Amino acid sequence: MPHLTFDTENNNRKPFELPGAKPHYNPDRPGQVNHIFLDLTLDIPNQSFWGSCQITLTPVRPGITKLTLDAVDLQILSVFIDGISQPFDYDRSLLTVHLLNPTGEKSIDLRIEYKVEKPQRGLYFIQPDEHYPNKPIQVWTQGEDEDSRFWFPCFDYPGQLATSEIRVKVPKPYRAISNGELIATEDAGDDIIYHWSQKQIHPTYLMTLAVGDFTEITDNWNGKPVTYYVEKGREDQGKRSMGKTPRMIEFFSKKFGYPYPFPKYAQVCVDDFIFGGMENTSTTILTDRCLVDERASIDHTWTESLVAHELAHQWFGDLVVIKHWSHAWIKEGMASYSEVLWTEAEYGKEDAAYYLLNEARNYLEEDASRYRRPIVTHVYREAIELYDRHLYEKGACVYHMIRAILGEELFDRAIHTFVNDNAHKTVETVDLLRAIEKATGYNLLFLFDQYVYRGGHPDYKVAYSWDGDSNLAKLTVTQTQDEKELFDLKIPIAFGYINSPDQSYTLRINGKEQSFYFPLAQKPDFIKFDVGNYFLKTVTLEYPIAELKAQLKHDPDPISRIYAATAIAKKGGLEAIEALADSLQNDAFWGVRLEVAKQLATLQLEPAVTALIAGLSDSNAKVRRAIVEGLAEIKTSESYHALKSLVEKGDASYFVEAAAARGLGGMAIGLLQEKEGEIIETLDRVLKERSGWNEVVRSGAIGGLSQLKSSPVAVDRIIEYTVLGVPQPLRLAAIRALGAISTGQTPDKVTVILDRLETIARETFFLTQVAVSNALGQMETAKAIPVLQALADRTPDGRVRRVAEEAIGKVQKKVGSDKAIKEIREELDKLKQENLDLKNRLMKLETEKKS
Repeated sequence: MPHLTFDTENNNRKPFELPGAKPHYNPDRPGQVNHIFLDLTLDIPNQSFWGSCQITLTPVRPGITKLTLDAVDLQILSVFIDGISQPFDYDRSLLTVHLLNPTGEKSIDLRIEYKVEKPQRGLYFIQPDEHYPNKPIQVWTQGEDEDSRFWFPCFDYPGQLATSEIRVKVPKPYRAISNGELIATEDAGDDIIYHWSQKQIHPTYLMTLAVGDFTEITDNWNGKPVTYYVEKGREDQGKRSMGKTPRMIEFFSKKFGYPYPFPKYAQVCVDDFIFGGMENTSTTILTDRCLVDERASIDHTWTESLVAHELAHQWFGDLVVIKHWSHAWIKEGMASYSEVLWTEAEYGKEDAAYYLLNEARNYLEEDASRYRRPIVTHVYREAIELYDRHLYEKGACVYHMIRAILGEELFDRAIHTFVNDNAHKTVETVDLLRAIEKATGYNLLFLFDQYVYRGGHPDYKVAYSWDGDSNLAKLTVTQTQDEKELFDLKIPIAFGYINSPDQSYTLRINGKEQSFYFPLAQKPDFIKFDVGNYFLKTVTLEYPIAELKAQLKHDPDPISRIYAATAIAKKGGLEAIEALADSLQNDAFWGVRLEVAKQLATLQLEPAVTALIAGLSDSNAKVRRAIVEGLAEIKTSESYHALKSLVEKGDASYFVEAAAARGLGGMAIGLLQEKEGEIIETLDRVLKERSGWNEVVRSGAIGGLSQLKSSPVAVDRIIEYTVLGVPQPLRLAAIRALGAISTGQTPDKVTVILDRLETIARETFFLTQVAVSNALGQMETAKAIPVLQALADRTPDGRVRRVAEEAIGKVQKKVGSDKAIKEIREELDKLKQENLDLKNRLMKLETEKKS
């Protein structure tokens, strides 16, 4: 009889390459683009523009008879070379120019006159309408990955670098900001002409234009202008959000060994931006949602990280340019790692280590639940599909491992060499390897082969035992992933002592299971695996609880303390709760206290609730938020009243309030089912009375309503907030919430939800389409599939298409078992509550026995 095994993790993981994926290469190069000059006039009321694109090109060889440019949905009016009209073909995607005279050795000037009406991508017009009458009038561009072709004809791939100019006529009083230096402004009656010049070469996707009635906030670094552009009235938020930029420029100039390379650095905050930010050369565009008020700044560090990320791109991505999208991790990984580097410089090593841990977790979650892929791959449908957790967060972890292997001094030397050798050039991954070897002598191909050129990471299980008769420590390390995916790494370990120095070793871990024996003078207090926690991995610690408690209390590395807390929680029982409760009250680092709060919540026992409630007075808002989320997982009368009280009285942090509102909605279960009406009334008050920064608190209330799975009243409340006119962050939260609440509703209500989502799916805004896809992907009815398919077929955006198609797969997995799923869920909820009651009774008996 054959022995069958099933890798459930691999079964859950979908392939990265979707149908239609194929190898992608840069196109053949007809010549070197030297300069691009756009001369445009904007008609903002009619959402259109016209003008010319002039490209100066040096042919790579004589005898070229045609040029093929990327140009999508443009109206091509005429084409000239050196002033002579040329015949051309245009299929709304590619512009083919047939040269009357084949190229010689001299440069040619190609001028294309064109116009665009209501562009769908590349250049975006933002205007008030009947639903949002207070929306500002703005125009902005977004070129990455290959969207510049939607607003000007070009050779739209990163391998071509050229200088550029943008001359643009806009109505007064609007201001136009672009790459490089402002070399002229010209009065033109009711209009004004801005003329910008970018003298350093860069790719087309980094050419930008932002137009609006902005306030300019001026700063400087070493005499270079540093400017922040925000909507009028938000000047204080602009200074608060971007004010550290000059110090960041100084820091990265030193860290990368190359002074900031462009004549100015501008950051423009715009409405409805589809990303967090975009690192256009010398002119970053940011979403205006990054602008924080004073209260949001208490625990909202995302803006600071975003500013650091986009600024780091001015070196990694703009100064040193990737040759092909498959190597985008070089820039995105370093920009993400720069968030860690800045955190370390500004807040210390512990904060940086915890920041990196969460970067790793983001990647690990995608790897486990979505797909696994090599970081470097040229097989995809659209390049934008590469912009995922593998590219950003795993890329950041690779840079950190390089730093760990080389050490601080050699890491800096390698980065300096890479940047200086490749400034104003294009690079591939091999160029980074070569720079490392040139600067340090280290060949890190073994690391790249395992972490960059193939998918995955090691999953370690580490067991420890002590033989007191022989004074012998035994460490058994198992790689629990598939045997074909084993890693070969040298891992530092140490045996820790509270009152004496560590005993350190380096182990080569390359087998499925390996045991190591260490004669020691005395029994260690705790064990450190991967000292410094440098390697990207998962790790399960199978140590006795005494060693885990010592590690939680005495290991100087916060990440090791977090791993110990996780292992202690798995042990369960009163001893585990006491150890975690002590750490929650006394650990000096907020990140450890936050993680301990999460682990306490997994124990689902009354003493854990008591410990968590005691932690609600923690000075750190992020810790309080984790405690609130933990209390929401333990559905007892005490945790319910703690959350309800917090929702009613509020908190200094928006995010803590939002977490309390969200958690309160999940309380109406089991013995607390009778609280449903009271919960809806409380959340309704939040929705009516609290707004605040980016609708964080009210979005939390919507999230709370979405947890009331069987409540038709909650559905009706949520639908009220999905109409146009509701502030966009709140509306997006409500759209997503419809998917979450649908899983417990009657068929009639599911139909109402589906009809509402189908209507919203016809809207064209990127963030709305993503929210609808996510909502539909949570539903348990086959009727969601055609709605998702229609959206996937209709959208021009590859990211939306992928999200919608992945959502189809999720729904397909659920259909046919709607009733069974609901029955199983109800039975599990009932069993969980009965089990919790039993555990708490046993815990009381144990406590009474001890006393």
